[in-house]
Amino acid sequence: MPVGQPEFINNPEPRCPVILLLDNSGSMSGQPIQQLNQGLFAFKESVEQDALASLRVEVAIISFGPVKLVQDFVTIAQFVPERLEVEGVTPMGEAIEYALDLLEDRKETYKNNGILYYRPWIFLITDGAPTDSWQNAAQRVRNAEANRKICFFAVGVQGADISILSQISPSERPPLLLNGLDFKSMFVWLSQSVKQVSHSQAGTTQMVSLPPLGWGQVSS
Repeated sequence: MPVGQPEFINNPEPRCPVILLLDNSGSMSGQPIQQLNQGLFAFKESVEQDALASLRVEVAIISFGPVKLVQDFVTIAQFVPERLEVEGVTPMGEAIEYALDLLEDRKETYKNNGILYYRPWIFLITDGAPTDSWQNAAQRVRNAEANRKICFFAVGVQGADISILSQISPSERPPLLLNGLDFKSMFVWLSQSVKQVSHSQAGTTQMVSLPPLGWGQVSS
């Protein structure tokens, strides 16, 4: 029997993986990137208040502008939000495909260590339009959603191309438009949602009931 990795020997709880796909292109400069950074700290603080979720929720961060793995998967206790700086353009297609590949690698690691896991979440936040090809990424998202392999959420900040986000997002979960720059409320909602998931039965593909959206709206 193979020897497990220390992180799973010390904490054999099922894992609830969450990838934050964060746009840090030039248009996010000023208040948007500042509020986004503050939101990440609110997310960590909120999840940490739940002892079970602290053991089960794992977060990874991928920024795009250019695509960069800011934080590989860690549980909330090990998660120290890195302050994002703005740079570059918006290679959203590449970022989404990178996230999907990272997720597949992590799921393989879980399986190799005998760790159960919840349906992973990918949470995309952007204020612009892709500056690269995104159609293949959209197809991969749709396929993964159809097979209940991921839960994909897209959030548009003012200036985001909602039309393209609608083509990437699954039809049953259209993109949401953030109210102003209320990143903090959004991240608190995200933390409450994944805490609920982490208290449910691991291995199921069913979605739990999520808290009401007070921070955004479906764009008509």
